[in-house]
Amino acid sequence: MKRLILCILTIFFLTCAGSAFAKGRLVVYCSNEPFACQAVADEFAKKYDVKVQMTRAGSGSTYAKILAEKDNPKGDVWYAGTLDPHSQAGVNGLLESYESPMLKEIGEEFKNPATSKMHHSTGVYAGVLGYSVNTDVLKEKNLPMPRSWEDLTKPMYKGMVQVASPQSSGTAYTVLATMVQLKGEEDAYKYLAKLHQNINQYTKSGSAPGKAAARGETMIGIGFLHDHALQKANGFPLELVVPSEGTGYEIGGLSIIKGARNMENAKKFVDFMLSAEGQEVPQRVKMFQVPTNVNANVPKEAIRLDQVKLIEYDFVTYGSEEMRAHLIDRWAKEIKSVQR
Repeated sequence: MKRLILCILTIFFLTCAGSAFAKGRLVVYCSNEPFACQAVADEFAKKYDVKVQMTRAGSGSTYAKILAEKDNPKGDVWYAGTLDPHSQAGVNGLLESYESPMLKEIGEEFKNPATSKMHHSTGVYAGVLGYSVNTDVLKEKNLPMPRSWEDLTKPMYKGMVQVASPQSSGTAYTVLATMVQLKGEEDAYKYLAKLHQNINQYTKSGSAPGKAAARGETMIGIGFLHDHALQKANGFPLELVVPSEGTGYEIGGLSIIKGARNMENAKKFVDFMLSAEGQEVPQRVKMFQVPTNVNANVPKEAIRLDQVKLIEYDFVTYGSEEMRAHLIDRWAKEIKSVQR
């Protein structure tokens, strides 16, 4: 009888303990690198005993997917990718407002950075915009190291620069918005027209140019430098450049999708990814973004925002639907369509 009672009590306590975990399902749309997305999904699934389904796509493509599914949401939470499309999703009523209890550990500028100012998105990491140069190719071609945005337009680098398309990539939209804020809109498009003559390919993914530069398929790849730092850490001959005129930066977004079918698990995922523990998971697979949790470890390979020359990037203005649509449409008509 004592053994029976002991067994019943053991089962009872295990059941109660298990109820503290967020059992069930979670569908994550992820706009980070695939291996980082998988690491985060696996860690959350293990910690909370949740079956996680993860779909990876760029932030522009993910926004389009969420918009297409607005009447019948398939995803629960959107993790990573540039803040601008997250902002657009919030303004268009595609996201839930959620103030995580973990906000107390998040840096002030990352707590509520999106355009709506209704806690639709929280900053989960930050990263500096710049470019990487394959030093082997540079030496082979006997060319000087470019040090500025303006350098990239010089005829000597014709056909040697790669960047993503802002039509599909949040990274490339950040490049576009950075140039407008640096130079003013008219001068920015004059600059982009000159740069266009040196571009060998507009990729779909924002991290692709850094990978191409690492492999020597292009000499210069424009993008967020934490992606390029990964390639350098893997032994590729890259030098990372923060342009001398100053540059923009990204805030990686974290948002709950409106009408999420697994709302409680979505909130738990947000809480986890805003914790120091959650933000250190991608570091284990060599993602060198700057965490927004003030208690999280900062990778030594990360380029800290306070150590480089940054513009005062206006996430509210340039995260709006009207501004994004205007700048991207103008780029498609005036830049992309011009023969190189």
